[in-house]
Amino acid sequence: MTLDAATSPSATAPEFVAAVGPLFENAPGFLYRLAAARPFDSTERLFERARALAHDMPEPLQVELIDAHPRLGAAPAAMSPMSRREQAAGGAGANAEPEDARLARQLDDLNRSYEGRFGFRYCVWVAGRSRAALIPEMAAALEGAREAELDRAIDAVIDIAADRLRRAA
Repeated sequence: MTLDAATSPSATAPEFVAAVGPLFENAPGFLYRLAAARPFDSTERLFERARALAHDMPEPLQVELIDAHPRLGAAPAAMSPMSRREQAAGGAGANAEPEDARLARQLDDLNRSYEGRFGFRYCVWVAGRSRAALIPEMAAALEGAREAELDRAIDAVIDIAADRLRRAA
């Protein structure tokens, strides 16, 4: 089923979730809410509505949506095909350049610290950036307020999904 067909009112919620799910790492609580918000007259409207819904959901569903994304530097086997491509493009995957056992340890430490402090994964639109470029940004995020980080991560999830659709077109 195409995205256009999935977003039409005649598509069932499961058909919509199956078509759109990979863009959002298949987070069910969010996807079924988004399915209920159809129809969308454009992809821009889909992502506008997705962003509003994600920000308005109860926090446990927001965390589910964020945590559906893999950790930065996760093992490729733990990632969806889309996440593998995104993190590999910037060298952010666990099997990136060998120079970087040190960078992998730093990312692992930062992931643990971030999740311990905020209660959800650090999620960022990698956009081809290297692991080395992401580390200072992630370290700075540890100094932020939890609510601001939750909002930032939700926005990142939506930005990632929109980029995935653009790249697939």
